[in-house]
Amino acid sequence: MKDSKTIDAVVRNFGIIGEAANRLPEEFKDSYSEIDWHRIRGFRNRIVHNYFGIDSSIVWLIKETFLPNMIAQLRPLSED
Repeated sequence: MKDSKTIDAVVRNFGIIGEAANRLPEEFKDSYSEIDWHRIRGFRNRIVHNYFGIDSSIVWLIKETFLPNMIAQLRPLSED
């Protein structure tokens, strides 16, 4: 696991990703239903509303396991 500044940066960026996902039009999300938009927003909500209860090892595990897959799914959307 990394230092607290790195963990804070990762948490902040997960929050930004979740907020961006929340603001996407429903039609867009429906067009890319293979992406788990609900899970992305849900994780953002947990981070934002329970900051002091966040287990940094879980955040790091999600960063290491879920984030690479999410990036792979989202990258082609930025090329459209």
